[in-house]
Amino acid sequence: MRVLDLGLIDYEQALSLQLDYHQEVLAGKEEVLLLLEHLPVITLGRHGGEENLLLPPNILEEKGIKLVKSSRGGNITCHFPGQVVAYPIFRLSKRPGGIKRFFWDLEEVILQTLLTYEIKARRIQGLSGVFVGEKKIASIGIGVKKWVSYHGLALNVTEDLSVFRYINPCGLGRQMTSIYLESKYKPSLKQVKEDLLNGFKKVFA
Repeated sequence: MRVLDLGLIDYEQALSLQLDYHQEVLAGKEEVLLLLEHLPVITLGRHGGEENLLLPPNILEEKGIKLVKSSRGGNITCHFPGQVVAYPIFRLSKRPGGIKRFFWDLEEVILQTLLTYEIKARRIQGLSGVFVGEKKIASIGIGVKKWVSYHGLALNVTEDLSVFRYINPCGLGRQMTSIYLESKYKPSLKQVKEDLLNGFKKVFA
């Protein structure tokens, strides 16, 4: 797969790039993994999320936070500097287990990455994403068109999770956490991207 680090990028700009690479993968080119951080944004999934927004859009705009309706699955979430995002643009048609297994494998990538920092995380049945105890440390929301995936996962890294105060994350009413809050290690964003990449190589080999 091609691996591209997009750095800190606007959500809609990253989505445009995803769709371009999606067309390339659909046409038979090599699969793509995008690693990045987003400028502050709150996104609503295909299944809604407006009911879990705690501030009106005009106040969010004043705070420099975009509000975007996304084509991914799931409910409401947010992205910001200090959170690492991975967008795998992979063919799913020939992968065993289909979309359900793909989701499981994305969770496994996160679990393996967190073990690097001695964080014992877990799945919770019936909920997407990865948890440390009852706190959520990573979210997953994917889109699939013509059996090629886009969108992906977001892993909280640094201590500043303040954007989450403006939403009820995923509508779950759960506290959010991060690598810095759960581990004695304080890896750089670059290091977390490298460890996530290693997780993708292990799980999707």
